[in-house]
Amino acid sequence: MFSLTNKKIQKSRMWKYFIDATVGIINEEGIKNVTIRKVADRAGYNSATIYNYFSELSHLVFFASMKLLKGYTEDVAKCMDKGKTPLDKYILAWECFCKHSLQKPDIFHAVFIMDLGDQPDELIKRYYEVYPAELINIPEDLKPILIERNMTKRGKSILQSAANEGQINENQIDDLNEITILIWQGMLTNILNNRLDYQLEEAELLIMRYIKQFVDSAKTTNNSVH
Repeated sequence: MFSLTNKKIQKSRMWKYFIDATVGIINEEGIKNVTIRKVADRAGYNSATIYNYFSELSHLVFFASMKLLKGYTEDVAKCMDKGKTPLDKYILAWECFCKHSLQKPDIFHAVFIMDLGDQPDELIKRYYEVYPAELINIPEDLKPILIERNMTKRGKSILQSAANEGQINENQIDDLNEITILIWQGMLTNILNNRLDYQLEEAELLIMRYIKQFVDSAKTTNNSVH
């Protein structure tokens, strides 16, 4: 039992060495310039050692990007706390998500869009196993959402709560969820490809305008805006 505990501690320590090295490279050179060799050199190990802990480079970039999302995870909890209803929280969560993601498009792409191979949904859970302290100040009802990488599932859980309270029509949940995600992905893609013709603040407002329009269209009669 003792040896197993020691092995787990050693593995977590090695993970942190490589993740911290990757974070340093991202901050200094950008996410596109991360390589296994650079990470190994920075951490003081050879490249082969990294593959004992990470099956591919994308996973290492993912974990480093998760660490760089800390500001967002702290901010979204505060933002959602201001909402009185599930639908309020849904809008506030998207506002926070848009603000942070448009400022760090490469990081959010690495976490939520990038191809991570097999079992990508397990990676966030693994991350918080290594960095459990990052969830300490997160409300219990928000933790299941934050440890979910799949954006469809993240949004659907809040919309289901809104439907349960009669705020939106249940048969609109899937369409509304998919449309809002596609709007955000389209804008993020434009930013990553340098095809944005306006400022980030304008892009954020545009995304939220569309999201709010579709949310209003999904509201039940009693909750419709007059």
